Amino acid sequence: MTFPSQPEQLTTNWLSKALNKQIDDFRVELFGAGAGIIGQVTRVHLNTPTGAETIIAKFPSPSPDNRAVAATYDMYGREVGFYRDVASSVSLRVPDCYHSAYNASSLDFIILMEDLRDMRIGDQVAGCSHRDAQMVVEGIAKLAASSWESTANLVSHNNPGQRDGMTGGFNVGWPVVNEQFAHLIPSAALNIGDQIPAAVPGLLETLCTPPISISHADVRLDNIFFGSDEIALVDWQSVCTSAPEQDLAYFITQSLASEVRNSEDWVQIYHDHLLNLGITNYSLAQCRERYVIAALYLVCYATIISGTLDLANERGRALGETLFGNAMSSLTELDAFSLL
Repeated sequence: MTFPSQPEQLTTNWLSKALNKQIDDFRVELFGAGAGIIGQVTRVHLNTPTGAETIIAKFPSPSPDNRAVAATYDMYGREVGFYRDVASSVSLRVPDCYHSAYNASSLDFIILMEDLRDMRIGDQVAGCSHRDAQMVVEGIAKLAASSWESTANLVSHNNPGQRDGMTGGFNVGWPVVNEQFAHLIPSAALNIGDQIPAAVPGLLETLCTPPISISHADVRLDNIFFGSDEIALVDWQSVCTSAPEQDLAYFITQSLASEVRNSEDWVQIYHDHLLNLGITNYSLAQCRERYVIAALYLVCYATIISGTLDLANERGRALGETLFGNAMSSLTELDAFSLL
Protein backbone atom coordinates (compact mmCIF):
# COMPACT_ATOMS: atom_id res chain seq x y z
CA MET A 1 0.00 0.00 0.00
CA THR A 2 1.33 3.43 -0.92
CA PHE A 3 0.77 6.46 1.26
CA PRO A 4 2.10 10.02 1.57
CA SER A 5 5.42 10.19 3.38
CA GLN A 6 5.92 13.94 3.02
CA PRO A 7 3.47 16.83 3.51
CA GLU A 8 3.58 17.81 -0.16
CA GLN A 9 2.34 14.33 -1.14
CA LEU A 10 -1.01 14.74 0.61
CA THR A 11 -4.06 14.93 -1.65
CA THR A 12 -7.75 15.46 -1.04
CA ASN A 13 -8.47 12.01 -2.46
CA TRP A 14 -6.04 10.25 -0.15
CA LEU A 15 -7.16 12.23 2.93
CA SER A 16 -10.80 11.47 2.15
CA LYS A 17 -10.09 7.74 2.04
CA ALA A 18 -7.82 7.74 5.10
CA LEU A 19 -10.30 9.74 7.21
CA ASN A 20 -13.37 8.08 5.73
CA LYS A 21 -15.06 11.39 4.98
CA GLN A 22 -15.13 13.89 2.18
CA ILE A 23 -12.32 16.43 2.19
CA ASP A 24 -13.00 19.28 -0.22
CA ASP A 25 -9.75 21.15 0.30
CA PHE A 26 -6.86 21.42 2.74
CA ARG A 27 -3.70 23.30 3.57
CA VAL A 28 -0.66 22.23 5.54
CA GLU A 29 0.78 24.36 8.32
CA LEU A 30 4.43 23.69 9.09
CA PHE A 31 5.55 24.17 12.67
CA GLY A 32 8.67 26.09 13.60
CA ALA A 33 11.89 24.95 15.23
CA GLY A 34 11.44 22.62 18.16
CA ALA A 35 8.31 20.85 16.84
CA GLY A 36 9.57 17.47 15.78
CA ILE A 37 13.20 16.42 15.44
CA ILE A 38 13.13 12.74 14.60
CA GLY A 39 9.74 13.19 12.90
CA GLN A 40 8.16 16.06 10.97
CA VAL A 41 4.97 17.33 12.64
CA THR A 42 2.43 19.41 10.71
CA ARG A 43 -1.09 20.72 11.23
CA VAL A 44 -3.52 20.06 8.38
CA HIS A 45 -6.46 22.46 7.98
CA LEU A 46 -9.35 20.58 6.41
CA ASN A 47 -12.41 21.92 4.64
CA THR A 48 -15.28 19.43 4.76
CA PRO A 49 -18.99 19.63 3.85
CA THR A 50 -19.74 20.12 7.56
CA GLY A 51 -17.16 22.82 8.18
CA ALA A 52 -13.50 23.43 8.91
CA GLU A 53 -11.39 21.29 11.23
CA THR A 54 -7.75 20.51 11.91
CA ILE A 55 -5.71 17.37 12.44
CA ILE A 56 -2.04 16.64 13.06
CA ALA A 57 -0.09 14.77 10.39
CA LYS A 58 3.26 13.28 11.32
CA PHE A 59 5.87 12.16 8.77
CA PRO A 60 9.49 10.96 8.76
CA SER A 61 12.15 13.59 9.26
CA PRO A 62 13.47 15.11 6.02
CA SER A 63 16.97 14.90 7.54
CA PRO A 64 18.92 11.74 6.57
CA ASP A 65 20.82 11.89 9.87
CA ASN A 66 17.61 12.00 11.90
CA ARG A 67 16.11 9.18 9.86
CA ALA A 68 19.21 7.12 10.61
CA VAL A 69 18.67 7.65 14.34
CA ALA A 70 15.03 6.63 13.93
CA ALA A 71 16.11 3.47 12.11
CA THR A 72 18.59 2.53 14.83
CA TYR A 73 15.89 2.58 17.51
CA ASP A 74 12.91 1.61 15.29
CA MET A 75 11.28 4.85 16.40
CA TYR A 76 8.79 5.12 13.55
CA GLY A 77 7.70 1.51 13.90
CA ARG A 78 7.35 1.90 17.65
CA GLU A 79 5.05 4.90 17.41
CA VAL A 80 2.82 3.45 14.70
CA GLY A 81 2.61 0.19 16.65
CA PHE A 82 1.75 2.01 19.86
CA TYR A 83 -1.20 3.85 18.34
CA ARG A 84 -2.37 0.73 16.51
CA ASP A 85 -2.03 -1.87 19.27
CA VAL A 86 -1.47 -0.29 22.68
CA ALA A 87 -2.90 3.23 23.05
CA SER A 88 -6.45 2.12 23.76
CA SER A 89 -5.31 0.03 26.74
CA VAL A 90 -3.57 2.73 28.80
CA SER A 91 -5.31 4.95 31.35
CA LEU A 92 -3.73 8.17 30.15
CA ARG A 93 -4.92 10.56 27.51
CA VAL A 94 -3.16 10.26 24.18
CA PRO A 95 -4.25 11.85 20.90
CA ASP A 96 -6.85 9.84 19.00
CA CYS A 97 -5.25 8.21 15.98
CA TYR A 98 -7.36 8.46 12.82
CA HIS A 99 -5.02 6.65 10.44
CA SER A 100 -1.48 5.25 10.40
CA ALA A 101 0.74 3.43 7.94
CA TYR A 102 4.35 2.26 8.08
CA ASN A 103 6.79 0.71 5.62
CA ALA A 104 9.57 -1.04 7.53
CA SER A 105 11.74 -1.32 4.43
CA SER A 106 11.74 2.34 3.46
CA LEU A 107 11.09 3.72 6.97
CA ASP A 108 8.29 5.81 5.54
CA PHE A 109 5.28 6.37 7.79
CA ILE A 110 2.35 8.64 8.34
CA ILE A 111 0.14 9.19 11.38
CA LEU A 112 -3.02 11.30 11.26
CA MET A 113 -4.09 12.18 14.78
CA GLU A 114 -6.15 14.45 16.96
CA ASP A 115 -5.08 18.06 17.18
CA LEU A 116 -4.73 19.01 20.84
CA ARG A 117 -4.72 22.74 20.07
CA ASP A 118 -7.24 23.43 22.86
CA MET A 119 -4.69 22.21 25.39
CA ARG A 120 -1.53 24.05 26.47
CA ILE A 121 1.80 22.54 25.48
CA GLY A 122 4.64 22.53 28.00
CA ASP A 123 8.00 24.24 27.57
CA GLN A 124 11.18 22.54 28.75
CA VAL A 125 13.04 25.82 29.03
CA ALA A 126 10.31 27.77 30.84
CA GLY A 127 9.55 24.95 33.28
CA CYS A 128 6.18 24.34 34.87
CA SER A 129 4.11 25.15 37.92
CA HIS A 130 3.55 23.01 40.98
CA ARG A 131 0.03 22.23 39.75
CA ASP A 132 1.35 21.16 36.36
CA ALA A 133 3.84 18.84 38.06
CA GLN A 134 1.06 17.29 40.12
CA MET A 135 -0.94 16.50 36.99
CA VAL A 136 2.06 14.95 35.26
CA VAL A 137 2.94 12.73 38.22
CA GLU A 138 -0.65 11.57 38.46
CA GLY A 139 -0.81 10.97 34.72
CA ILE A 140 2.33 8.85 34.48
CA ALA A 141 1.23 6.89 37.56
CA LYS A 142 -1.96 6.03 35.64
CA LEU A 143 0.13 4.92 32.68
CA ALA A 144 2.26 2.67 34.89
CA ALA A 145 -0.64 1.22 36.87
CA SER A 146 -2.72 0.45 33.78
CA SER A 147 0.21 -1.39 32.20
CA TRP A 148 1.74 -3.02 35.30
CA GLU A 149 3.66 -6.15 34.27
CA SER A 150 2.51 -5.45 30.72
CA THR A 151 2.57 -8.21 28.14
CA ALA A 152 2.22 -5.71 25.29
CA ASN A 153 4.41 -6.40 22.29
CA LEU A 154 6.89 -3.65 23.09
CA VAL A 155 10.66 -3.71 23.16
CA SER A 156 12.39 -3.75 26.55
CA HIS A 157 14.40 -0.63 27.28
CA ASN A 158 17.24 -3.02 28.09
CA ASN A 159 18.19 -3.94 24.55
CA PRO A 160 21.53 -3.91 22.68
CA GLY A 161 20.68 -0.87 20.58
CA GLN A 162 19.73 1.15 23.66
CA ARG A 163 22.86 0.11 25.55
CA ASP A 164 25.16 0.92 22.65
CA GLY A 165 23.34 4.17 21.86
CA MET A 166 23.58 5.43 25.43
CA THR A 167 27.24 4.55 25.92
CA GLY A 168 28.29 5.83 22.51
CA GLY A 169 26.18 8.96 22.74
CA PHE A 170 27.43 9.74 26.23
CA ASN A 171 31.05 9.39 25.09
CA VAL A 172 30.38 11.90 22.32
CA GLY A 173 28.36 14.32 24.44
CA TRP A 174 30.40 14.42 27.65
CA PRO A 175 33.39 16.39 26.24
CA VAL A 176 30.96 18.92 24.78
CA VAL A 177 29.07 19.54 28.02
CA ASN A 178 32.39 19.75 29.87
CA GLU A 179 33.36 22.58 27.58
CA GLN A 180 29.99 24.33 27.27
CA PHE A 181 28.47 23.77 30.72
CA ALA A 182 31.43 23.19 33.04
CA HIS A 183 29.90 25.57 35.58
CA LEU A 184 26.99 23.16 36.04
CA ILE A 185 29.08 20.06 36.81
CA PRO A 186 29.51 19.41 40.56
CA SER A 187 32.72 17.98 41.96
CA ALA A 188 31.05 14.62 42.53
CA ALA A 189 30.45 14.31 38.77
CA LEU A 190 33.89 15.28 37.49
CA ASN A 191 34.92 11.66 36.90
CA ILE A 192 31.71 10.23 35.47
CA GLY A 193 33.01 10.48 31.92
CA ASP A 194 34.48 7.00 32.29
CA GLN A 195 32.15 5.70 34.99
CA ILE A 196 28.75 6.17 33.32
CA PRO A 197 29.46 4.21 30.11
CA ALA A 198 30.76 1.30 32.18
CA ALA A 199 27.70 1.44 34.44
CA VAL A 200 25.00 1.61 31.74
CA PRO A 201 24.58 -2.16 31.19
CA GLY A 202 24.08 -2.81 34.91
CA LEU A 203 21.76 0.15 35.36
CA LEU A 204 19.58 -1.00 32.46
CA GLU A 205 19.50 -4.55 33.76
CA THR A 206 18.28 -3.33 37.13
CA LEU A 207 15.71 -0.96 35.62
CA CYS A 208 14.18 -3.66 33.45
CA THR A 209 13.92 -6.32 36.13
CA PRO A 210 10.24 -6.90 37.07
CA PRO A 211 7.96 -5.32 37.97
CA ILE A 212 7.92 -3.33 34.76
CA SER A 213 5.30 -1.27 32.95
CA ILE A 214 4.88 0.63 29.72
CA SER A 215 7.24 3.60 29.65
CA HIS A 216 6.78 6.59 27.37
CA ALA A 217 10.54 7.09 27.81
CA ASP A 218 10.54 10.77 26.81
CA VAL A 219 8.36 12.47 29.43
CA ARG A 220 9.61 16.01 29.18
CA LEU A 221 7.62 19.20 29.07
CA ASP A 222 7.89 19.63 25.30
CA ASN A 223 5.94 16.36 24.90
CA ILE A 224 3.20 17.16 27.43
CA PHE A 225 -0.12 18.91 26.77
CA PHE A 226 -2.01 20.33 29.74
CA GLY A 227 -5.76 20.54 30.18
CA SER A 228 -7.66 21.87 33.19
CA ASP A 229 -7.33 18.62 35.15
CA GLU A 230 -5.41 16.15 32.98
CA ILE A 231 -2.42 15.80 30.70
CA ALA A 232 -1.91 14.18 27.34
CA LEU A 233 1.39 12.72 26.18
CA VAL A 234 2.55 12.90 22.58
CA ASP A 235 5.60 11.59 20.71
CA TRP A 236 5.55 7.85 21.47
CA GLN A 237 8.60 7.06 19.34
CA SER A 238 10.57 5.72 22.31
CA VAL A 239 7.80 3.67 23.95
CA CYS A 240 9.08 0.52 25.64
CA THR A 241 8.82 -1.50 28.83
CA SER A 242 10.93 -0.51 31.81
CA ALA A 243 10.77 0.32 35.50
CA PRO A 244 7.73 2.47 36.27
CA GLU A 245 10.08 4.99 37.86
CA GLN A 246 11.85 5.75 34.58
CA ASP A 247 9.23 8.23 33.38
CA LEU A 248 8.97 9.76 36.85
CA ALA A 249 12.71 10.25 37.20
CA TYR A 250 13.11 11.75 33.76
CA PHE A 251 10.36 14.28 34.36
CA ILE A 252 11.29 15.24 37.93
CA THR A 253 15.06 15.43 37.52
CA GLN A 254 15.24 17.12 34.11
CA SER A 255 12.02 19.10 33.60
CA LEU A 256 11.45 20.64 37.04
CA ALA A 257 13.27 23.67 38.35
CA SER A 258 14.67 23.23 41.85
CA GLU A 259 11.92 25.20 43.61
CA VAL A 260 9.21 22.93 42.20
CA ARG A 261 11.32 19.77 42.38
CA ASN A 262 12.05 20.30 46.07
CA SER A 263 8.57 21.48 47.04
CA GLU A 264 7.21 17.94 47.48
CA ASP A 265 8.27 14.36 48.02
CA TRP A 266 7.31 13.45 44.47
CA VAL A 267 8.31 9.81 44.82
CA GLN A 268 5.99 9.45 47.81
CA ILE A 269 3.17 11.12 45.87
CA TYR A 270 3.77 8.86 42.86
CA HIS A 271 3.83 5.74 45.04
CA ASP A 272 0.60 6.83 46.75
CA HIS A 273 -1.02 7.13 43.32
CA LEU A 274 0.12 3.60 42.43
CA LEU A 275 -1.41 2.21 45.63
CA ASN A 276 -4.65 4.10 45.06
CA LEU A 277 -4.77 2.67 41.53
CA GLY A 278 -4.61 -0.88 42.87
CA ILE A 279 -0.92 -1.76 42.76
CA THR A 280 0.05 -4.07 45.64
CA ASN A 281 3.22 -5.67 46.96
CA TYR A 282 5.35 -2.73 45.88
CA SER A 283 7.05 -0.85 48.68
CA LEU A 284 7.95 2.81 48.87
CA ALA A 285 11.55 1.79 49.57
CA GLN A 286 11.70 -0.16 46.32
CA CYS A 287 10.17 2.75 44.47
CA ARG A 288 12.74 5.16 45.89
CA GLU A 289 15.65 2.85 45.07
CA ARG A 290 14.62 2.41 41.46
CA TYR A 291 13.94 6.13 41.11
CA VAL A 292 17.56 6.95 41.99
CA ILE A 293 18.89 4.27 39.62
CA ALA A 294 16.70 5.63 36.82
CA ALA A 295 17.81 9.20 37.53
CA LEU A 296 21.48 8.18 37.37
CA TYR A 297 20.99 6.27 34.11
CA LEU A 298 19.11 9.21 32.59
CA VAL A 299 22.14 11.48 32.90
CA CYS A 300 22.92 9.83 29.56
CA TYR A 301 19.84 11.52 28.07
CA ALA A 302 20.82 14.92 29.44
CA THR A 303 24.39 14.57 28.23
CA ILE A 304 23.49 13.32 24.77
CA ILE A 305 20.82 15.97 24.17
CA SER A 306 22.92 18.82 25.59
CA GLY A 307 26.04 17.59 23.83
CA THR A 308 24.50 17.21 20.37
CA LEU A 309 22.03 20.11 20.10
CA ASP A 310 22.88 23.08 17.93
CA LEU A 311 24.22 25.22 20.74
CA ALA A 312 24.64 28.15 18.35
CA ASN A 313 20.85 28.25 18.26
CA GLU A 314 19.47 30.30 21.16
CA ARG A 315 16.67 27.83 21.92
CA GLY A 316 19.09 24.88 21.64
CA ARG A 317 21.56 26.32 24.09
CA ALA A 318 18.84 27.30 26.57
CA LEU A 319 17.33 23.81 26.38
CA GLY A 320 20.70 22.12 26.82
CA GLU A 321 21.66 24.28 29.77
CA THR A 322 18.27 23.84 31.43
CA LEU A 323 17.97 20.07 31.27
CA PHE A 324 21.65 19.40 31.96
CA GLY A 325 21.65 21.81 34.89
CA ASN A 326 18.47 20.27 36.29
CA ALA A 327 19.97 16.78 35.96
CA MET A 328 23.24 17.68 37.68
CA SER A 329 21.58 19.41 40.62
CA SER A 330 19.01 16.61 40.99
CA LEU A 331 21.64 13.87 41.03
CA THR A 332 23.66 15.81 43.58
CA GLU A 333 20.61 16.14 45.84
CA LEU A 334 19.96 12.40 45.52
CA ASP A 335 23.64 11.52 46.14
CA ALA A 336 23.25 9.35 43.04
CA PHE A 337 26.87 9.67 41.93
CA SER A 338 27.87 7.62 44.97
CA LEU A 339 26.36 4.57 43.24
CA LEU A 340 29.16 4.63 40.65
